[in-house]
Amino acid sequence: MSTETAATTDPLPTTPCSVVWSQGRPYVLESGAGALRWVGTDHLGRPQALSGAELHRRGWSHRRAG
Repeated sequence: MSTETAATTDPLPTTPCSVVWSQGRPYVLESGAGALRWVGTDHLGRPQALSGAELHRRGWSHRRAG
């Protein structure tokens, strides 16, 4: 797997508290209200929750790009 962006066919981690990077920001997998969601911040530092499908569309990696 590349350190830049995972291929859209690569599965996201499923272990709670897993961390992935998307667009330069970390997202942590949390379970809440019976559903898993990826929680991080937007470009202004505001809390943001994404579904796995949204994270795939945005691109993600296991390592911070840079």
